[in-house]
Parts: sequence; C-alpha cells; structure tokens
Amino acid sequence: MPRERGRKRRKVCSFCVDKIESIDFKEVGRLRRYLTERGKLLPRRISGNCAGHQRQLTKAVKRARQIALLPYTAD
Repeated sequence: MPRERGRKRRKVCSFCVDKIESIDFKEVGRLRRYLTERGKLLPRRISGNCAGHQRQLTKAVKRARQIALLPYTAD
C-alpha cells in the first residue's frame, strides 16, 4: 500500500477564523507574527493566509514600517 508522505493539511487563514474584515496597521503585535526575525514578511504558503488578507497584511506592515511602529530590518 503506497502512502502519501508529503501531504500536509492546508493551513487556514487566522484572519478569516477570527472574522476580521480589515487588518489595522496599529495592531503591531498581530502584524509581528507574520514577520521573520530578519523583518521580512512570511509568504502565504507558510503563514496560511488567504490572498485577500495577505494583500491587506502587506499594506498594513508597510504602513506600520513607514510610521516607525515596525522595523524595516533586524539589528
């Protein structure tokens, strides 16, 4: 019997689960979960976000960086 080893469950969008319509750039704690330790954004396939929320997340992180709520890079 062949086994499917590489199959993993699809991650669900945490914003859809929490029923969040729009992502606020002032919620730094929530945004920080989607950044690497180097300050880069996690891609959709790793974070599990849906396409719409990933676009909103990208804009929110960029806005938060612009007004110095989040760093552009790590120290």
